[in-house]
Amino acid sequence: MVNDFMIKVLKEALDQVATLPEADQEQIGRELLEHALKIRALRVDLQAGVDSLDRGRGQELDMDGVIRRAHCLL
Repeated sequence: MVNDFMIKVLKEALDQVATLPEADQEQIGRELLEHALKIRALRVDLQAGVDSLDRGRGQELDMDGVIRRAHCLL
């Protein structure tokens, strides 16, 4: 099962982290938590977008504008 594999891999990673100095463990823990929170927020945003589309609130996307804005962020 997928969850069993994920749990096994996560446990293995945590076992490896546990062998590191405490400061490294803390840093890795903070980074993992930050990453998990970002993923959770992204999933919430994506679901809000899907829900909006399901309610018929979608509109045509200006891809040129998206590309222009993306280039400004670089």
